[in-house]
Formats: sequence, C-alpha cells, structure tokens
Amino acid sequence: MILPIRTYGDSVLRRKAKPVEVFDDELRRLADNMAETMYRAPGVGLAAPQVGVGLRLIVVDVSHDEVRDQLHKIANPEVLEVSVESERCEEGCLSVPGFSEAVVRPHWAKFRGQDMEGKPFILEAEGLLARCILHEIDHLNGILFVDRLAPFRRKLLRQRLKKQFGTLSAPEFQPTR
Repeated sequence: MILPIRTYGDSVLRRKAKPVEVFDDELRRLADNMAETMYRAPGVGLAAPQVGVGLRLIVVDVSHDEVRDQLHKIANPEVLEVSVESERCEEGCLSVPGFSEAVVRPHWAKFRGQDMEGKPFILEAEGLLARCILHEIDHLNGILFVDRLAPFRRKLLRQRLKKQFGTLSAPEFQPTR
C-alpha cells in the first residue's frame, strides 16, 4: 500500500521518533508499505516519520533501476562509529520535494539495528548506503538535510522553501553545527 509522504512544514518531521518495542505483523506490514512507497516515489530511503508514524524504523535501498536487491529494513538504528573521512554530495529528500543541496557526511559508518523479528545486527556501510542510512536516522531525530547546510545556504534555501510551501510552520531549521 502506498502511504502519503509528509512534506516540509509538517510538525511530525520535527519530532523525535520512539523506539520500536513490538515486532509483529503490523510492523512488518508498515515496513513493506514504506518500501513500496519509497520505490514508487522514487527514492532510496524512507523513515517512518515521513509517513506520519513516530517510530524508529527506516527502509533503504540504494540499488538502481528495477534490481531492488539491497533493501534494508532497520528498526531502532543507531550510529556506532563513523569515519573521519567525509564526502560532500548532493542530497534530496522525499519530504522536501524539488530541492537538493550538497551535504557533508562521513564516507563510512557502522550501525546497530534490529531486523523485523527484533534480532539485533551490525551493519557497516560506505558511500551512498552510509549516506542514506545517516540521512534516514536524522529523520528519526527530527532533523532534515536542510538543517545540515552552511548558514548562508540554509538562508537561501529557506527563502525558496517559503515560496514553495508558504508559511514555514513548526521549527524551520535546526542547525546541527
């Protein structure tokens, strides 16, 4: 089932998500629906708050085209370690449609999470996969990619967002620097 994606200005995007405590068919159905929504959008990642659910759940698939063979469904993801080496790459977001900006993120990261049965696991990722998981974990903490921009870029983007989305309700930006 395709779920509606919440967009910039929706207060749910600024709330910290709660840990997943119950691993049942409902959770698995939510993760499946999130994946279907992400593919349809199309995107490479989606966090539960982006579909209005305040749980620490993300789906990520950085495979290309019709392959779709790298789907990660992660409950309660945590960053354990990141590389000192970082990369500046363009990022967009399904909740901020039509906008992209260069964001600096670590090249490599190590994560802890749980699968859809509640079993803990460790995942090491680099490049696009690491970037995507870090982006989605930000969503779980009420942070949008626009919050990670330099102050000048944030100011310019804020003006563009105000034009497209009208009023900027909820906390507009939460600088992370």
